Amino acid sequence: MGGDLAADFYQLTSFELVRLGKTAITVGSLAAAVVIVIVALIAARLVSAFFRRVRGRMTEAAPSIYIFEKLAAYGVVVFGVIAAFSTLGLDLSSFALFAGALGVGLGFGMQGVVKELISGLVLLFDRLVRIGDYIELQTGERGVVAEIGPRATRIRNNDDLDVLIPNSRLIEQPVTNWTHQNGTRRMHVPFVVAYGTDKEKVRDAVLKAAHDVPFTLKDTGARKTQVWLVGFGTSGLNFELVVWPSVEAVKRPNAAHAAYTWAIEDALRGGGFEIPLPQQELRVRALFGEQGDAARRTLGLQADGAEEAAPEVHVSVNDAAEDLARGAEQDEDDPLRVKPRPEA
Repeated sequence: MGGDLAADFYQLTSFELVRLGKTAITVGSLAAAVVIVIVALIAARLVSAFFRRVRGRMTEAAPSIYIFEKLAAYGVVVFGVIAAFSTLGLDLSSFALFAGALGVGLGFGMQGVVKELISGLVLLFDRLVRIGDYIELQTGERGVVAEIGPRATRIRNNDDLDVLIPNSRLIEQPVTNWTHQNGTRRMHVPFVVAYGTDKEKVRDAVLKAAHDVPFTLKDTGARKTQVWLVGFGTSGLNFELVVWPSVEAVKRPNAAHAAYTWAIEDALRGGGFEIPLPQQELRVRALFGEQGDAARRTLGLQADGAEEAAPEVHVSVNDAAEDLARGAEQDEDDPLRVKPRPEA
């Protein structure tokens, strides 16, 4: 009975399905090839899972490990496909002409897929955009790079939404990498106070509020939290808080901006500073044909010969000027700087 089953199984596996040239593809060889491909896919998943766990433990080397993860997974799949062809008994060299013709056809029909695949490999080895970087595209998409796949790069924004970006867009179009090489970036938070407000007191209050925010980095020689007066608005003085937050805060710019805005409002309200509303002023330049002091005397608002007290001269701290001076010193120390020619 056992011999009959073995003979039947042999006959089944030896049954010829098709003949390609001198090679006969049987049921057994086809089944073995399918099993090999399935095993290769499972092995590729296991390899990816292994490297993923390693990346979770070694965060500093995660980008490099990610490259090995992708190459190992792709390599296992390619090896499985080649082994499956060998099991079928096919000589790949005999298909060179057929493969060339097929490649031309696929080149027209799948050029987009091949383009994205090559772009993905370039991103993996170029390392200007790595796993964990916070990037922003010109079209507005931004988020943390979660995966660089064969067709698209998956970024996760601060609302935990996955956005798929074709790999070629990250190569052909400008991309802002907010956290390249795990570096922080300076943020500008605008605010307005009423005209006539003491600039020094505003600066001190806002600086203290900014330093009280837990993710604000401590001041160093090159990176300082500052308050700049940037313009004269229609309703008040336009200021900007210039601050260096931590990398974790840089990856969440909306939340960081909102946190600093909240802290600034608390500081202004606690210090009694007025946040102006949009308004217009009407000024009368002439009264009864008189202007200036003559008009005031006509209304009895100023006595003859009254002299106004001279304003007190006060030198305030100008953070923007200090920032310019510090930048000039850094430029002087830059060995790649092109020095100006001396005047004749």
